[in-house]
Amino acid sequence: MSYAKKYSDEVHDALPKNRSLYYAGGWHKAKSGGLRSVRSPANQEELGHVSWADADDVDEAVRAAYSGFKIWRGVKPLERCKILRRSADVIRAHRRELALIDAADGGNPVKELLKDVDIAAATIDYYAGLITEIKGDTIPMGDGVLNYSVREPLGVIVRISAFNHPMLFAGMKIAAPLAAGNSVIVKSPDQAPLSSLRLAELLGDLFPPGVLTVLSGGRECGEALVTHPKVAKIGLIGSVPTGRAILKGAAAGMKKVTLELGGKNALIACADADPDKVAEGIVKGMNFAWCGQSCGSTSRAFLHSDIHDAVIERVKAAVERIRPGLPTDDTTEMGSLISREHRDKVWSHIRSAKEEGARLVTGAEAPAEPGLSDGFYILPTVFADVTQSMTLAKEEVFGPVLAVLKWEDEVALMKDVNAVDFGLTAAIWTSNLSTAHRLAHEVEAGYVWINNTSAHFLGAPFGGTKQSGLGREESISELLDCTDVKNINVTFQP
Repeated sequence: MSYAKKYSDEVHDALPKNRSLYYAGGWHKAKSGGLRSVRSPANQEELGHVSWADADDVDEAVRAAYSGFKIWRGVKPLERCKILRRSADVIRAHRRELALIDAADGGNPVKELLKDVDIAAATIDYYAGLITEIKGDTIPMGDGVLNYSVREPLGVIVRISAFNHPMLFAGMKIAAPLAAGNSVIVKSPDQAPLSSLRLAELLGDLFPPGVLTVLSGGRECGEALVTHPKVAKIGLIGSVPTGRAILKGAAAGMKKVTLELGGKNALIACADADPDKVAEGIVKGMNFAWCGQSCGSTSRAFLHSDIHDAVIERVKAAVERIRPGLPTDDTTEMGSLISREHRDKVWSHIRSAKEEGARLVTGAEAPAEPGLSDGFYILPTVFADVTQSMTLAKEEVFGPVLAVLKWEDEVALMKDVNAVDFGLTAAIWTSNLSTAHRLAHEVEAGYVWINNTSAHFLGAPFGGTKQSGLGREESISELLDCTDVKNINVTFQP
């Protein structure tokens, strides 16, 4: 394989050996014989082919998953806990190879992706520990009557993963469904399917056949999963249009849906905030390591006029020190965008910002290094003098492009902050406790940092408002949403 020859035998050894569809406890070629070529976005090197599922494959896989669910739901809770903890241990044991796969396949830096693997394993452990908390209630009804509720697993749960964190999302999002006693189907990202296949290689034999399924496929595969009558719930991390399509497709079957969608997230820096800390928070919040390909990126920075110039000066210096590189290199700090199409979309936003009068502070060009010329790279880009009426302030770029807006009046500020259709995250920087709580209350977002950005905390519910999605994850709320409540009323015979 040319990619492995060019860079390292370690990458070659890490890539999955099985490229078929994993269901019913085994590997199956697509019934149509369909294959999809996989290339690295960092340099267009060939990474092989994967089987590409269509509706016929989905039907067989879902039916196998339903059979697996019937077995798995009967496994005692503490035994499920042991199996999940074993899964987390296996992921940790293969930490580096899983990170290398995503680096080669998805374009993000391997040193950052190691953290993704750690978080995936920690999430599985977290939900394993919550299994005995899937509890019901007793409700007083008077003498001679016992009324109680129980929580039961739903059945087959589908998780549709995004390309920006393939391994993280595959590992994290199987945890709650499996802990609750469901079977789970992972639809890998169209653009980066390889780490999900490797996960199936590593974990498949730990579960009864059908309990864990991994399918690679495109739109036909996704639509068939969403509409299949044996699927009880769909979870998506993806775009707003895809989320709307899933809601529409799931409506006929009255299926549960969890959606984590886009964001045009605000970072608000008040006059009393430390410019050095704000600049650090902006750079961290933009997720430049991922080329800004993060739905939680704080891509609108609202800087008070008193600190505006000082913060921009520091941000410019910081981002100009970030240099993209080959993602499998341990020293690389910033990877590539996922595809040519997505890179072109990001360039269109940059052109639009210039045409509408935003001031370019830095970036807006490809790196000059010749070894990166075949990849989809854009240097970290910062625009100042942005107004909320500009396209750059309203539409999600999903790339390394920051919009900086200046503010003085708090009422006008919050009007602009809340003017977008998104409401995923927000960050507030201030040394005044009253200001912090007041703005956190007023901002329309599901997840708010105060004097921090980008961090997630297991146990803290994550999710958005408005067009940014439905439901909350990364907490016990996600686990309980993988169950249904059944009420049982017993009248004792005299």
